[in-house]
Amino acid sequence: MHRQKTKQKTVKIPAVLSIILSITIILLIVYFTVDANTIRQLASTTIRYEFFFLAVLLNILYWILWGVRLQILSNAIDDTTHISLRNATKIVIANLFLAGITPSMAGGEPVRIHLLNKQGISLGGATAAVLGERLLDAIFMLVCVPFAFYIYKDKPGIEVISIGLWIGVFVFLILLILFAYAILRPEKIKSLLIALNKIILRFSKKKDKESKIITRVHKEVDNFHCSMSCFVGEKKKSFIKASLITVLFWSTGFLIPSMILLGLNLPPYFIESYAAQILLLVIIMLPLTPGSAGITELGIAGLYGILIGTGQGTLLGVFVILYRFVTYHMNLIAGGIFQYRIFKSVASFSLDSIKKEKDICK
Repeated sequence: MHRQKTKQKTVKIPAVLSIILSITIILLIVYFTVDANTIRQLASTTIRYEFFFLAVLLNILYWILWGVRLQILSNAIDDTTHISLRNATKIVIANLFLAGITPSMAGGEPVRIHLLNKQGISLGGATAAVLGERLLDAIFMLVCVPFAFYIYKDKPGIEVISIGLWIGVFVFLILLILFAYAILRPEKIKSLLIALNKIILRFSKKKDKESKIITRVHKEVDNFHCSMSCFVGEKKKSFIKASLITVLFWSTGFLIPSMILLGLNLPPYFIESYAAQILLLVIIMLPLTPGSAGITELGIAGLYGILIGTGQGTLLGVFVILYRFVTYHMNLIAGGIFQYRIFKSVASFSLDSIKKEKDICK
């Protein structure tokens, strides 16, 4: 019982912390940007609610396109198992909660891998599909970051956030190199995982599990390597399709802030907003806070403040509230509901609970 309560706390703490951080930073931005002039401006502005509704629909479409990409990659890896779009989208939405309360959205990966595995795909294959998504995202960002820097390079005030952007680019490149190394040198990864397992077993009473774990490591790393290799071999067409969906998937999400700006009767800044979203991705990739809460709000305020103005009397604070509700709080709510429906729990979900569920299935 005590152990179960401890597990619940390990998920509850980052969930509560991320929400508190997000709301606190939003309130601070509102405090420094909203005054009587802002209220008067809102009162005299013709609010176009249809664009707010469109922003919500775009976020839902973003989930569906993510599901399409996951479906393409998963079905390419395993011809014998067919993942439907409905199930792929459910997996995506279920992952949103843990993704939203963990640094760099890393908590969503285990959920997607586990649920793909439950659909019949091998653990190594499911891991390859999910990491294939990360690879596509990385390639997309690598191509788009120079464009984003070019659009923002002459904007006044960009110097303030440029340090964070360069740190993000550096971390991004390091992770990309490590990912490529894992694909090219599977034997090295096996050795590393086995060495880590031996260190962990020193503190465990179940010494007899070592041979089973080593066998499993070899099997799943081989599955992963084989699955990733197929993307540049016979499944190249599927990888190209998933690449096109990746561009559409992110571009759909990048339209959301422009819709919110139009709803507030402000210029949409389509190109600048697209660039801002790419730079924001670089910033929130830094694993600093749960769900990058607080960091994201400050990044939004900095990047969009350059476009619509900062200080009191502007609609920056209102924009940040609406944007974060659609792209973050809405995701947490939907993700929490789907995760509860699938796992019958939100707070107590952990890798240990996944393992326990597998043991029961056996």
